[in-house]
Amino acid sequence: MKKKIFLIAKKSDENLRVDVFINNKEKYISRTRIKNLILENKLKINNKIISDPSKKVSYNDRINLTIPEPKKASLKPYKFNLNIVFEDNDLIVLNKPAGITMHPGAGNFDNTIVNALINYDRNSLSNIGDELRPGIVHRIDKNTSGLIVIAKNNFTHEHLSDQFNKHTIKRIYQLLIWGKIKPSKGKIETLITRSSKNRQMMQVSQVKGKKAITNYKTIEIFENKNTPTLSLLECKLETGRTHQIRVHMNYLGNSIVGDDKYKKKFKKIKNIDPFLEKSLINLNRQFLHAKTLGFIHPKKNIEMVFNSILPQELQIILKTLRNTSK
Repeated sequence: MKKKIFLIAKKSDENLRVDVFINNKEKYISRTRIKNLILENKLKINNKIISDPSKKVSYNDRINLTIPEPKKASLKPYKFNLNIVFEDNDLIVLNKPAGITMHPGAGNFDNTIVNALINYDRNSLSNIGDELRPGIVHRIDKNTSGLIVIAKNNFTHEHLSDQFNKHTIKRIYQLLIWGKIKPSKGKIETLITRSSKNRQMMQVSQVKGKKAITNYKTIEIFENKNTPTLSLLECKLETGRTHQIRVHMNYLGNSIVGDDKYKKKFKKIKNIDPFLEKSLINLNRQFLHAKTLGFIHPKKNIEMVFNSILPQELQIILKTLRNTSK
């Protein structure tokens, strides 16, 4: 069933962005969702359709926002062993392995985390987003492993989306990069936009795009005559742009080991330990793991923080590096 929001702007509301104005009045609906509804022509100001979320409100404006009934997805269930770290009536925290995409899309509509969630419990997923993404509040890349949170109802989805939008979610990743970064810890702050050469990739831009902030620190450096120079890093995200860490590392000239898109060509290294060389060449994923995820529980209003250890294939590489670096 459709829902309509009807508001009249007061004198004190003048010059507010219309998406901010609606969000201030209707706290249960996130600003991100309001913005998307406006872009879908669901907003009328004084009976005129407005598709610009940044449109400024004037005194006595009559504002109507239509919230359509969520579409039901006809998604196939997929039998997949979900690694559930935590679950209650409102959300699920999953430890996603590398090699599986988050939701259906071009070329893969059946074998995704969403299809696995449909198989697990079709009736307990939020449905206010894209009909191909029930429950999905945020994403990590196909070949990245680690923690993700799934919304089981629309209230939870809205609340978590708002936390992501305000950048209050705690997200820490572990990664192995080629070379070493100087200084050994710091903040990368750039704009990130879609690549003009390849629409599937992102790039740092000086003039356009969304602000992206990554805090990094070096945990360990591996460097000797039998080992290429590699560094284990921890990155804490302030923003969550598409491929953010991968793009930022590539921008610094220190691409992530195993990254097939933002990669540094693997060069033949003399005297390298053969087992280490084989492990690096055969790694069919990027060495990037969503290690820590923290947020405020939407219903309980308490902070929840989850941690995940590196998958075995990444631990083996670290163990070999530590042995060959002695």
